[in-house]
Amino acid sequence: MPRFFVVIVLMGLGGLYILGNAAYLMFAESEYWTQVSRKLVRENVPIPAKRGNILSADGQIMASSLPEYKIYMDYIAYDKDPEVKQELQAWRDSMLEVKMDSICSGLHKIFPDKSAGYFKKRLQRGRKLKRRNWQIYDRRISYIQYKECKKLPLFRESPFKGGFYAEEFNQRKKPYGSLATRTLGALYASKDSARYGLELSYDSILRGTPGTSHRAKVRNKWLNLVDAPPVDGYDIETTIDVSMQDAAEKAILKQLKNLDGDVGVVVLMEVATGDVKAIVNMTKCADGEYREVKNNAVSDLMEPGSTFKTASIMVALEDGKITKDDFVDTGNGQWEMHGRVMRDHNWRRGGYGRISVPEVLMYSSNVGVSRLIDDNYKEHPEKFVDGLYREGVGIPLNLPLVGSGEPRVRRPKPDGSNWSKTALPWMSIGYETQIPPIATLTFYNAIANGGKMVKPRFVRAVRRNGEVVREFPVEVLKEQICSPKTLKDIQEILELVVSKGLGKKAGCRNFKVSGKTGTAQVAQGAKGYHGGRMKYLISFCGYYPSDHPKYSCIVAIQKSGLPASGGGHCGPVFSEIAQRVMAKGVYRDVSEASDSMSVFVPDVLDGNMDATEQVLEELGIPFRQDWDTEEDGKIVWGKAENSGNSVALISNNTPMEIVPDVKGMGAKDAVFLLESRGLRVRIEGVGRVVSQSLPPHSKYKKGQTIHIKLRR
Repeated sequence: MPRFFVVIVLMGLGGLYILGNAAYLMFAESEYWTQVSRKLVRENVPIPAKRGNILSADGQIMASSLPEYKIYMDYIAYDKDPEVKQELQAWRDSMLEVKMDSICSGLHKIFPDKSAGYFKKRLQRGRKLKRRNWQIYDRRISYIQYKECKKLPLFRESPFKGGFYAEEFNQRKKPYGSLATRTLGALYASKDSARYGLELSYDSILRGTPGTSHRAKVRNKWLNLVDAPPVDGYDIETTIDVSMQDAAEKAILKQLKNLDGDVGVVVLMEVATGDVKAIVNMTKCADGEYREVKNNAVSDLMEPGSTFKTASIMVALEDGKITKDDFVDTGNGQWEMHGRVMRDHNWRRGGYGRISVPEVLMYSSNVGVSRLIDDNYKEHPEKFVDGLYREGVGIPLNLPLVGSGEPRVRRPKPDGSNWSKTALPWMSIGYETQIPPIATLTFYNAIANGGKMVKPRFVRAVRRNGEVVREFPVEVLKEQICSPKTLKDIQEILELVVSKGLGKKAGCRNFKVSGKTGTAQVAQGAKGYHGGRMKYLISFCGYYPSDHPKYSCIVAIQKSGLPASGGGHCGPVFSEIAQRVMAKGVYRDVSEASDSMSVFVPDVLDGNMDATEQVLEELGIPFRQDWDTEEDGKIVWGKAENSGNSVALISNNTPMEIVPDVKGMGAKDAVFLLESRGLRVRIEGVGRVVSQSLPPHSKYKKGQTIHIKLRR
């Protein structure tokens, strides 16, 4: 029994010792171990995956994720041993005191917008308040700036010793600025969460799969151990063409400013595939500037106006109610329709009188269209609406963009409760229906595409490391919207609209254009069509070249007050875009302009001469260089001179402490060369660099911003 008693006493003392230590850890050292648990002992720590890029049709990056940082200072040192903690705190305070001027001067060089005095006051205030997470700079910084900060005294130490640490973010960057920004989409600034556009629609593809890790102590050192590595997101290849997008944006912006318009929309589509090559949505903001605020092209449900007349005439032609050779009396431009007066745009000048069916669309006669439709369908309006759906007007497009609107083409109920006698004539000229601009374009694109209606396509493929892992094929909505005879008649009429009708300003000198003008009053909410200053939706929708259509396009502008003309105001925008797009696509066979003894030497950009040398060798183009090819490990930068039969590659490696001359380079080489020196680059335009804000061979400060302009 005494032996058992001794064992029980020893076990009791051991238990008390354990409880005492536990209590000591819980209370006496709770603050220390709480900090350790927060900073060191973490399980299932998520490792964010890199978000995939959004690429243009030709592989250029339109949206990409780059790391950004917020920098902080922790003024309170920690250690289990109170004496070590006190020594570490004293060392950190003394280093901060001694190196304060050096640190602040260095921060000013990295961030020139803040003075050294500002940083000194900032750091001293955080020290006085004894903060553990005191933000040093009020903005996010780039990776290059963060690395420069880590070179400063005290900041170069580990976070637990020096107190300097950073919080990392993945920031979405768009090299082409606001170009197609509403369609591309955006992320919330504070987290990797998509807000709208393709970023949201394809979020599951772009996001990737985050990994997990935990901290463990190995050989008396804390290490981050990866449990499951992150899987980076896939890239998506869009159908957007950067140069076409740029051309469309500049053309509509110029006209919006001339007209003082409220909203401007352009959608450019490839006829055969439905690929959206350009999409512009500009809204006038409170400060008078135009920005992409909303994707009006796919979301706005508005009465399309006269562009709808083509669909109405097509229904009547297809049903055999009229022929292209028929005539209709429009009188003096006014015609009473079931108690309401229908007017043509020229009714004050006496109207058009008796005109043919083609002339009805050429001159966009409201009276002509409404009479043709009302006379033939007033007893059975549902047959007219059935015809609209038969030719694809009103069917849902199911676009891969959150918030996209679907056409609303009203059907009459059997009891007629939702229908009036005036509904049919006004519907026939584009009222009492709501159709987004891209749906109107889809219909006209089908006319250009031989009657086949294809779904607008925004994303062509999903890529991983440059390889296609998934393709999005062309999706056919309707194999044929009408008979070949009706289609031929409509195509001939739409060509006449531009060559002889109200759409003349949409025409181009070097190729034929087909299309239809549109002008509609916009209802002012509860005030209807007559509240306040009148608003109009003017548009032109068509395709080109008429003989072998390659592109279709719609231009739509919302504006207040007269004059308001779809042909006069939107036609010139259409023409400018068409000519620039067709000029971009002109490719000639080199053999036509050379004989068997000639050597074709392409235009060569300045920049990375090593890469240029490889390309020229692969193409078999003669060149000469002024550097030793055996030298390895260093990129050769320089300029390329075309001598007619060969290319001269001239090296020009600029010292790191001065600004290089990047004029003549492409954006990729110019940005790499400048950012490698710690400069922040702002790009404007596309093509090759034509000017730079910091003169070549001048001194610079790291973190300084340089603006470069590019031009084709």
